[in-house]
Amino acid sequence: MSLPGEQLQQTARDAAGSLAGVSHGRPFTPHLDVWKVAEKVFLVVTDDDPDAQIITVKVDPDHGEALGRDHETITVGRYFDKRHWVSVGPGRGITKRLVEDLVHGSYELVVDGLPRKDKAA
Repeated sequence: MSLPGEQLQQTARDAAGSLAGVSHGRPFTPHLDVWKVAEKVFLVVTDDDPDAQIITVKVDPDHGEALGRDHETITVGRYFDKRHWVSVGPGRGITKRLVEDLVHGSYELVVDGLPRKDKAA
C-alpha cells in the first residue's frame, strides 16, 4: 500500500530516530528537518509545502537511477548532489518498507564513508 505524504515523512523520521548516533535539527531553514550521523546529513524531510511532502536520502548512483525508473515520484535529490541523492514523494509503490530501507541505506552509506575515528564514536 502506498503511503500518503504525511505518513511517508513520519515513517522516515521514525526510521531515522531508531538509528544509533543520530541527531536532527533545522540548520539550513525552518522548513527542512535534517537528520545527521557524525555531523553528516543522511535524511532531509521537507516541511515547507503540503503539496510536495518529500524526503531526500543518499543513495548509490546506480540504485538511484533504478529507483527513478521504477517509481515516478522518486527524482534526483532536491538539495544535494543530483547523482548521489534522491527525493521521494508519495505515489504508487512508495511503501513503508521502501521508505525504511531508503533511510537505513542512506545512513549506512554515510557511516561507511566516515573516518575510522568517527565510526567508533
